[in-house]
Amino acid sequence: MKKEEKKINISKKLLKSVGKTNAYYELIKENDRVLLGLSGGKDSLTLAHILKHMQRVAPFDFEFKAVAISYGMGEDFSKLKEHCKEFDIPFEVYKTNIFEIAEDKIRQNSSFCSFFSRMRRGALYSVALKYGFKKVALGHHLDDAVESFFMNMFYNGTLRSMPPIYKTQKGLYVIRPLIEVRERQLLACAIKNNFPVIGDEACPSMKFDVKMPYARAQMKEFLQDIEKRYKDIFKYIKTSFKHIHDDTFLDKSRFKL
Repeated sequence: MKKEEKKINISKKLLKSVGKTNAYYELIKENDRVLLGLSGGKDSLTLAHILKHMQRVAPFDFEFKAVAISYGMGEDFSKLKEHCKEFDIPFEVYKTNIFEIAEDKIRQNSSFCSFFSRMRRGALYSVALKYGFKKVALGHHLDDAVESFFMNMFYNGTLRSMPPIYKTQKGLYVIRPLIEVRERQLLACAIKNNFPVIGDEACPSMKFDVKMPYARAQMKEFLQDIEKRYKDIFKYIKTSFKHIHDDTFLDKSRFKL
């Protein structure tokens, strides 16, 4: 019995959810080459093991490789390397000088997290293009999508969330296999399997004593309060994301007259 099969315990409900999402949105298909952005957090680590499981059971072949982006601030990826080696997950650390570049931005009081997120995404795209990967997999889940939806509404005045798949200007496809999964499912999987999760110490913003972005932290709390009163709220929001009547808002160009 392989180590992956013997040690990693992923719930059938979680695997079924990701499988349905993959089939419905055609995220990963025959002969795809997928680059996984592996931060070392619970979400991307769980996704790495789900992709390994998919390689064993899916009725098609595909390749994937996990890449961690080093910001150039002395991050320690040793435990992550050991874990990936133990479970035969192809893994590489891609070194950048993002942290050095960011210093000017930080002095200008820009948004730390959004800046580092954009730079990290750009680095992932560079790796994908360099090595011929056509798809980039990210670990965003349903909670992320719902939080982003309300943040865009409350702070930007737009109706916008996170699509399961989209095409970049450079021709890459960004996919989110966990987009219909709750965050608590991923947390439970990481705890059950004792994953070597890398915490906030790997976030460059923390070097400047920056806590979780206030808006997102506030939105998490807001949604937690709502869920206490309406336990199925996330289920219905997910359903609403699939049933959009865009002609019922105040955008004149969408009216059906």
